[in-house]
Amino acid sequence: MPAPDNQDAQGKVRLDKWLWAARFFKTRSIAKQAIEGGKVHCNGSRSKSSREIEVGYELQIRQGWDELTVVVKALSDKRGSAPQAALLYEETRESAEKRKLEAKKRKSLRAANPFSEGRPTKKDRRQIHRFKRKSAEDK
Repeated sequence: MPAPDNQDAQGKVRLDKWLWAARFFKTRSIAKQAIEGGKVHCNGSRSKSSREIEVGYELQIRQGWDELTVVVKALSDKRGSAPQAALLYEETRESAEKRKLEAKKRKSLRAANPFSEGRPTKKDRRQIHRFKRKSAEDK
């Protein structure tokens, strides 16, 4: 797999820049907030956004419901296209399987709790009031 053209010469890149370049976060400031909030761990420990990462580091990234474990394959401090960003890391097999399993669980839970259509319409409210009146009269 060829390294991107904009690979850092020193072999180290700031963690927040790499996360932004690898397209995990839309902006560097959002990446920094995630790191400071404990949502990104580097080699199993919390780190600062200024930490310099190298090829081979393992990152645990929590985004919403998903928790990814990725291995850094290449370094870049410039944001490129999505296919180019995908070359910067590789998700571990265990992480991918766990994410798929969790997504399947969430999907099955969603089926058990059907989505509400929102607020009742005027017609719905009238039917509710009629039903409540009838049940009160029956008592």
